Amino acid sequence: PLLGWNGVVKRAMDLALSSFGLAVLAPFFLGLAVLIGATGPGPVVYWQERVGRDGRRFQMLKFRTMRVDAEEESGPIPARREDPRVTPIGRFLRRSSLDELPQLVNVWKGEMSLVGPRPERPCFIDDLAAEIPVYLERQRVKSGMTGWAQIHGLRGGDSSMAERVRCDNYYIENW
Repeated sequence: PLLGWNGVVKRAMDLALSSFGLAVLAPFFLGLAVLIGATGPGPVVYWQERVGRDGRRFQMLKFRTMRVDAEEESGPIPARREDPRVTPIGRFLRRSSLDELPQLVNVWKGEMSLVGPRPERPCFIDDLAAEIPVYLERQRVKSGMTGWAQIHGLRGGDSSMAERVRCDNYYIENW
């Protein structure tokens, strides 16, 4: 359903709204960067590899919400509610979803859309696909900054991945 003119219209909206958002929010980004930088060492923003449409990998931009060494001992693990690796300002950024705002750059570049299934880290894809047979259906469209699951209050740590996949696949079929 997102091919042809539908895809052109969706991309045009993504480009226009992400351009507007980046221009308007630039001063706000600077303020958040100062707050994040004041909470400890490490970068203010970081790039994290994610998997999007058709299994393509891309670097997703986020404000840093965890300690720099967050996965040094454990290796990659999914974020969870009350995650001890999260910084105090990071908790606020996550609760308010402000940590996701830099992804407007990914939308502007065409790697993501404003709305679509949230992208996952490559290290988790195989296990999720084995656990949830329809998981890879999410990769038929561009990943989004927010998705149908998040709009309905289903977020990582608060809901099962199977519930989020069901919502994502509903969006893909009925956008």
